[in-house]
Amino acid sequence: QVQLVESGGGLVQTGDSLRLSCAASGRTCRGYAMGWFRQPPGKEREFVAAIRCTDGYTYYADSVKGRYSISGDNAGNTMYLQMNGLRPEDTAVYYCAARTNLSPVPTMDRGRYYDTWGQGTQVTVSS
Repeated sequence: QVQLVESGGGLVQTGDSLRLSCAASGRTCRGYAMGWFRQPPGKEREFVAAIRCTDGYTYYADSVKGRYSISGDNAGNTMYLQMNGLRPEDTAVYYCAARTNLSPVPTMDRGRYYDTWGQGTQVTVSS
């Protein structure tokens, strides 16, 4: 079974950048999709970004479009989330997730379609 471990979170100021990493016990994109979700304090988990493993198609939440970028390394062992122009409202625990099943889904922004999750990494953006 694939295990995911996030890293790279921290405390930054408004406008700063961070790069989160998601290391997999095997290849990151062995199934249909990989994604990043986040849970702000006191709120529900929300979708951030996803990449479809079959063709590299990427999809972003409107709130991060143009500021965040999802990618993977050439070896296929690590997925990244580059976050630029961070804002206080980006403060959350960030989770990476994998849909290890190869079956396609109608949308990549629903957590219920992912079967493997990391433990999360905290990102705090101060104003």
